[in-house]
Amino acid sequence: MHIIIIGTAYPYRGGLSAYNERLARQFQREGHEVEIITFTLQYPGFLFPGKTQFSSEPRPEELKITRMISSVNPFSWMKTGRKIKKKAPDKVIFCYWMAFMAPCFGTIARYAKNRKTKMIGLIHNMIPHEPTILDRLFPGYFVDAMDGFVAMAGSVVSDINSFDKKLKPKQLSPHPIYDHYGEKVDRSLAAMRLGLHEQNNYILFFGFIRHYKGLDLLLRAFADERLRKFPVKLIVAGEFYENPEPYLKLIKKFKLGNHVELRTKFIEDKDVKNYFSVADIVAQPYRSATQSGVSQIAYHYENPMLVTDVGGLAEIVPHNKVGYVVDVNPDKIADALVDFFANKRAEEFKFNIREEKKKYDWSRMTEAINLI
Repeated sequence: MHIIIIGTAYPYRGGLSAYNERLARQFQREGHEVEIITFTLQYPGFLFPGKTQFSSEPRPEELKITRMISSVNPFSWMKTGRKIKKKAPDKVIFCYWMAFMAPCFGTIARYAKNRKTKMIGLIHNMIPHEPTILDRLFPGYFVDAMDGFVAMAGSVVSDINSFDKKLKPKQLSPHPIYDHYGEKVDRSLAAMRLGLHEQNNYILFFGFIRHYKGLDLLLRAFADERLRKFPVKLIVAGEFYENPEPYLKLIKKFKLGNHVELRTKFIEDKDVKNYFSVADIVAQPYRSATQSGVSQIAYHYENPMLVTDVGGLAEIVPHNKVGYVVDVNPDKIADALVDFFANKRAEEFKFNIREEKKKYDWSRMTEAINLI
């Protein structure tokens, strides 16, 4: 088939770019012709809270990526749609994650429409973790332009249904494993590269930092005196997307300065394997969620996980099998962390992870898309 993926990709950085590029590679491996159409302008500066939207990594030469879409210029949407219509691909996959993109993607789909091409919404979030009025006004326009949908969590299917009045086809397929950051490295080597002491145990909080991700809850849990019995430190690896002061005040309040490693910058792709190779457990104390790319990096590196019981996280982290599913509560988070280290649960969880991760092959995602 000829497949076009619409969404963020190189030169933009981050988990969504990584997802779209890895999906394209999977389709290529299966023998399809694939191209990605991405943005000339993805976000206006005021909508992007990080330091830069752009990657410093080399261009992925094996992928065809064309920058064509300005998220704020309707003329570029119409032009993109017309060009796609002329190509008449078999599928156009819109990788949707926020309402701001709904007018853009919905217009492209309408102008690209033809008898041959199926328009498929691959939905990361239908309603984001921090909703605004746009999330009531815009998504319906996008949903109406699609022929079907693939979601990665049951809660997302429910969110799509709240906008889809025509009961279009939907497939549920979990977020596949992020296996493109390289293989696990020796723990002592990873620690050396990161300037850490390998004799310590490490809890890893990974990814950009916003309120809904619950780093404050994890810091309160990590202050539990029971955890001082273990040589354990917390690594915070990711860029602040909001004011860091509340988090720094918590570290000071609970006297955690010697127990927390702040690596609060964007983590380049080449460094991801080092953080996950040194981590004993990956903590995701989120207040809200759909699915998580962090969980799927952890599966690749066979890290036990601690997640909160929100969104679709519990669907992919079986409790007491590959990690913990706990309430959104610092005391419950602390209890799980104490259990993990006190009862030496790492090897048991890792053994189960090796079997559980087989569910998240990329071929399952392409199969779900092909069923639409």
